[in-house]
Amino acid sequence: MNYNKKLNITVFYCINAFNEKSALPFVEQGTVRITYVKMACSSMVKDIYLLKAFEAGADHVVVFVCPEEACRYIEGSIRAAKRVARVKGILDEIGLGGNRLSIFNARLQDDGNIVKILNETTARLTEMGPLFAAD
Repeated sequence: MNYNKKLNITVFYCINAFNEKSALPFVEQGTVRITYVKMACSSMVKDIYLLKAFEAGADHVVVFVCPEEACRYIEGSIRAAKRVARVKGILDEIGLGGNRLSIFNARLQDDGNIVKILNETTARLTEMGPLFAAD
């Protein structure tokens, strides 16, 4: 599809689950831009930050968390998952669509999986199109 607006993905990630260098093999298409937000633990991703990402222009938000059994802070990924679920519900209620927010378990060693997730997210986002029309 052809859009006048570049599609934006915001990625929140735990430093123990993801490294921006992992995404280097992911080649951003000319139609997609990714913004990375690094956190010491995924439990730091609050509802307001997820919503603010959309307000700031994100068309899709991805949260990378540690697998439950691998979280250094015991429940960080569980807390993040609950917050993501709550914000998905809010997005559905206000008509933006909870499907524009995703959460994935990842490990630092999962470079191939991370690239696959980013490629699939980009493909889904390209199908959905931008959240708001270009100004």
